[in-house]
Amino acid sequence: MKVNPYLNFDGNAEEAFRFYQSVFGGELYLMKMNEAPGTENLTDEEKNMAMHVSLTIGDGQHLMASDCVKSMGHVLNVGNNNYISVAPDSREETARIFNALSAGGKVEMPLDDMFWGDYFASFKDKYGVCWMLNYNPKN
Repeated sequence: MKVNPYLNFDGNAEEAFRFYQSVFGGELYLMKMNEAPGTENLTDEEKNMAMHVSLTIGDGQHLMASDCVKSMGHVLNVGNNNYISVAPDSREETARIFNALSAGGKVEMPLDDMFWGDYFASFKDKYGVCWMLNYNPKN
């Protein structure tokens, strides 16, 4: 079984995922609302929103998202009820990801060695998405 985080955005899913691709690499898949049947009544802005976007971020793992389309009754409620926890392979990679993803965001716990033995940080990126980085040197 694999678990893939799925995020909702308020019209900037493509922008956010191009940014995430610049951090993680990986293959980006994007389908816009105008590619789906039954979207003729959407505004031009809504037709250009992401119906589904996916970024490969590991062996068979994907970060996925879509935009909320107000005219279809979708409402975005940004909150801290969902974090994406990433376990990088090295201390250096952890620092690189932290520096890139936290830029323009809000750091909750700065990247540091923690009492439980891991190199850890938590923060919200500039798109309102909450992240945790956790490097365990024993793994």
